[in-house]
Amino acid sequence: MAGALETLKEFDLEHATVTLWTFKKSTGKDKRPVFTGRWVDTSDALNEAIKSAVQTTCEGINETQEYGLLAQNNEASVLTITTLETHAGLIVAQAVDEVAAKKVINLKDISNAGFYALKLVSGDKVIYAVRRTDDSWKAKKSLKIISAVFSDHELGLDDKPGFNLSKYVDFFIVGEDVLVCSKPSFESILSYKQAHKEDFGALQAEPEFSEVFTDMQPLIAYVGDNKMQLRRASAIRQKGHYRNPDFMASLRAAHAQFSLNITFDDVGKIVPSPETCKDIFQALLDHRLMSHFSHRVYDVQNAADVAVN
Repeated sequence: MAGALETLKEFDLEHATVTLWTFKKSTGKDKRPVFTGRWVDTSDALNEAIKSAVQTTCEGINETQEYGLLAQNNEASVLTITTLETHAGLIVAQAVDEVAAKKVINLKDISNAGFYALKLVSGDKVIYAVRRTDDSWKAKKSLKIISAVFSDHELGLDDKPGFNLSKYVDFFIVGEDVLVCSKPSFESILSYKQAHKEDFGALQAEPEFSEVFTDMQPLIAYVGDNKMQLRRASAIRQKGHYRNPDFMASLRAAHAQFSLNITFDDVGKIVPSPETCKDIFQALLDHRLMSHFSHRVYDVQNAADVAVN
């Protein structure tokens, strides 16, 4: 994945061509996202402004971190994930060629676009810089405002349709890799929330998981439609600690020592309630840890294994 960042930083933006692709998203019968892309002509001045903004974003990225369900990047890093693990390939497939049939020819073609991709081409290298649109792209919003422009010391009416392009990038598609600058926008554009919903449904159906509890309903209500809790549920399934008898036995024996508000019945099953679901998730994520040095107990947002000699 570090190679993708190197490719991005070495990309010849100065001499690259720019094509702006706008996308509208719908849902197919199989619940997979469907992206409909259209490209639009852009002026030389706009292209230069776009490349300058992308260059600034690239220069601010200094490190990568593997994408994880609970991983978070900072302003100087990106999360990395392959295109095969996402729906990013659908964007690339739509924007392969700038054919006449996909060109924007009227306002309705571009209004209400959910996101756009800046297709940057230099020689045989292609990079996509993707960003969610703001309210200026929504047709209903334009009906509620009067646009004005300042010129010659006064405000005048601006009746031309206008669209904002951000100076920031939500994620880059670089070959077979995705470099994520904004995790929430990345997950929204590529429908990761829906994937987490399906994953939570699969988790509930696992006998090894459901048999850990006396009643699943409090957990289902706790997760609900909350994006963060859905993500945490997916991480619980991915880690699979509930499948490990030794882990579960240790949890039953030491939950009080780690101040976990969890109740067990006489046969060792967890008894969920609205008050205990938070700690149940924290335990199954293995995110309630004790420092060997200070003997203090901590909650962590994410945990990565460290090789110990």
